[in-house]
Amino acid sequence: MADRTPAPDTPELRERWGSFEWTKANKAKADYHIAKYPEGRQKSAVMPLLDLAQRQVGEETDTQGWLPLPVIEYVAKYIGVPVIRVLEVATFYFMYNMKPVGKYHVQVCGTTPCMLRGSDDIISACKARGMKKGEVSEDGFWTLTEVECMGNCATAPMVQINDDNYEDLTVERLDAVLDALVKGEQPKAGTQEPGRHTSEPSGGPSTLKEMVDANHDYRGEW
Repeated sequence: MADRTPAPDTPELRERWGSFEWTKANKAKADYHIAKYPEGRQKSAVMPLLDLAQRQVGEETDTQGWLPLPVIEYVAKYIGVPVIRVLEVATFYFMYNMKPVGKYHVQVCGTTPCMLRGSDDIISACKARGMKKGEVSEDGFWTLTEVECMGNCATAPMVQINDDNYEDLTVERLDAVLDALVKGEQPKAGTQEPGRHTSEPSGGPSTLKEMVDANHDYRGEW
C-alpha cells in the first residue's frame, strides 16, 4: 500500500512551493467549485480544489502531480479552514499523491479478483521496467503503486495510469500500453480484450442483444 505521510517539510520544499497560487484559469475553476455551495460552506469544495492543485503542480513539473505541504496550506487558506482539515482529506484519499510521482502514475489493483487474474504478473512486468513501489523511476516516467479495488473486477486485471483505466491486461498488453505512453501516444483506455465492449461477457452479450447497437423497447415482449 502507498505511504500516506506527507513529504518532509524542508526549507527546499518551502522555497519551491511556498509561493504557490492559482493560475488565472485555475482560480476561475476553484471559484466555480466553491460557488456550488452555500455561503459559509466553502470547505465542501476541498476535494475538487485539492485535485485542481495537484494537477497544477503536475503541469509545472511535467508529472501526474502531487501535494506539497505549502500547497495544502494554500488550499486551506483559500477556503478558510485549518490546515489539518485539508491534510486529513488529502492523506485519506488515494487520488491525492503525498509525495512526488513520475510523469505516469501506474496504480495496479492487487485485490483478490485482479490477483486471481494475474495482477502479480502485471506488477512484475512493471518492476522489469525499473519501476519501484512508491518511487520515481530513474527516467522520471513512472511511479508504481499497488492499490485496493478499483471497481473493475469483471475486467481484471487492471491498472489506472493517471486518469485512465486499462483493463483485461496481460503482460504483453500492458507493455503495449506503456510503450505507447513512452512514445507520447495515447493508448486506447478501457478493456484491452479485442472485440470486447466495456465489461460485457467475453465473446459478446448473451442477453439483451438488440441493445448493442441501438435502444430497443422490450416491453411488448414481456
